[in-house]
Amino acid sequence: MSAADFELYMRERAELVGARLIEEITNDAIPATLQEAMLYSLAAGGKRLRPILLLAVLEAFGKPQVLGMPAACAIEMIHTYSLIHDDLPGMDNDDLRRGRPTNHKVYGEATAILAGDALLTHAFETVCRTMEAGVPAARVVQIVQELSVFAGAQGMVGGQCADMEGENRSLTLEELQYIHRHKTGDLLVFCVRAGALLGDASAEQLDALTTYAERIGLAFQIQDDILDVVGDEAKIGKPVGSDEERQKSTYPGLLGLDESRRLLVCAIAEAHEALSVAGLPNDAMLRALADFIMNRDH
Repeated sequence: MSAADFELYMRERAELVGARLIEEITNDAIPATLQEAMLYSLAAGGKRLRPILLLAVLEAFGKPQVLGMPAACAIEMIHTYSLIHDDLPGMDNDDLRRGRPTNHKVYGEATAILAGDALLTHAFETVCRTMEAGVPAARVVQIVQELSVFAGAQGMVGGQCADMEGENRSLTLEELQYIHRHKTGDLLVFCVRAGALLGDASAEQLDALTTYAERIGLAFQIQDDILDVVGDEAKIGKPVGSDEERQKSTYPGLLGLDESRRLLVCAIAEAHEALSVAGLPNDAMLRALADFIMNRDH
């Protein structure tokens, strides 16, 4: 796949997801200030990597993207709520997100907390709309259950908790891997598994695609850590070195930049191998997404 084709694919699907997200939140029943705060973070841009990944898996099975749009929007709502809460003074205390003032800097802490709460709960209403596309209720229930696990205490939230407890002390590599497998990786795993379930994947394909998701999740976090050391602040939308300033353990901090880059390359190679095992009808975009995660600069 050419770079131009990849960029067009990413832009078109990001726009589709962005428009659908605005439709989902634009509701007269939501108090105006709360709705504005929700949309402030939800419509702030970003790569929309998670929903695009879900749609790309679905399309790799030759299925229409309409089947995956509710779940794609739901995962972006959950990702966005986690960013709003992550930025709060009681957690990372960040002033900038994607180059703009964080939600609580604009709307205050109380409204930011509620905006995050609202996005989280609305996500589950949204994913249930998958049934409107003709997906059997039992399959939708399975996807909702997986979303609850991967986004909850056993998944992303558990990883965030471990991340906070790991501040101001040196972590082992195993502890760091646990944090990032859950805090960052689990939402990516959900995206891939949801797309596969909607694509009627076999058990063997689902296992292989789960491995693919785990490998790109690891790669995503390693590259994040590398960018925090050597990235361009204007591109990553936050101060370079913020992890070191908060005394957070990172892959470069534990292993050095060279070893971190080696692990990044290995993780992406293993992701490509997993796709070969899955044997999907058209996995070109999934391979391109893996390479994008490795080479991204923001």
